[in-house]
Amino acid sequence: MGEEIIVWCDDNSGVCVANAYCPHLGADLGPDVGGCVRDGRLVCPFHGFEYDTGGQCVATPFGPAPKAARLQVFEAREIAGLIFAWWGLGGRPPQWHLPPDELDQAGWSNHHIWISRFPGHPQETTENSVDLVHLSHVHGYDSVSRVDPLEINGAFLRSRFDFCTTRKIAKVGRMRFDIAANALIHGLGYSFVEIRERSIGLDMRMWILATPVDGDVIELTIVSQAGPIRRPNRKIAGLAFLPVRFRAPVMNRFMAVFEKRDVLQDVPIWSTKQYRSRPRLSRTEGEIGQYRAYCAQFYSGPSATADSDTTAADQSAAN
Repeated sequence: MGEEIIVWCDDNSGVCVANAYCPHLGADLGPDVGGCVRDGRLVCPFHGFEYDTGGQCVATPFGPAPKAARLQVFEAREIAGLIFAWWGLGGRPPQWHLPPDELDQAGWSNHHIWISRFPGHPQETTENSVDLVHLSHVHGYDSVSRVDPLEINGAFLRSRFDFCTTRKIAKVGRMRFDIAANALIHGLGYSFVEIRERSIGLDMRMWILATPVDGDVIELTIVSQAGPIRRPNRKIAGLAFLPVRFRAPVMNRFMAVFEKRDVLQDVPIWSTKQYRSRPRLSRTEGEIGQYRAYCAQFYSGPSATADSDTTAADQSAAN
């Protein structure tokens, strides 16, 4: 969002996401220039001012901590080990919140994380979740079908659809996957997708997180987890012979290859396309219109659109 951000935690797992410059004399608080965390406090490399995870200066080496010395702190939330922070245009407080439910981690793999930077906009990348036609044309999926109508409730949108895909597996041949996807979207930058692969009996989670960097480039972070697989419905590359605790990590790595391939197919299109505020849609693409009406609430003014000069819509930015 055009700002340098610093993130740290104290000894009690309290997390702080803040502007990376000291309010004292403007020193960069990052580790590359000597900033550090000591006894759960962020210490400025210039004069040693110490800040707690609330952003307040609580100590200096040479006198009482000035009460006015306070970092610009962004409201933060942890979900499944991922840290999110609210950025509001002009310092606006949060207008909506991420889901409160904690996710069960028992038996699930660690995160597989892949990050790409390219020219784009979060509204455009998230639009893929309702643009089912492109799943066939760009990614080669078949049997793509809408399960339920789009569900829209304030800042929340849900898109459920099924599809099948056949992938080439090295030294194994070709394998067909039968997938049910439940995309849970909050705002423009946060998409959480629950995936069920029916032929194996595999559950996965995927976060698709788009964070604007500088007004032109976005950082797209793809995070995936695989759930425990106790009785696979079919043998896949010797999966049934692996101890249960190894199956989820192996499958997470395995499926991440295909996820990355799909994103890399989209990136050249996202990077070069022009936004059409009045797209000439076919009769079967009404959900794109619904999605864009949903997105309008996240801009600061009634005339703001994704192709305007003020593209800094309020986001939930992911680290």
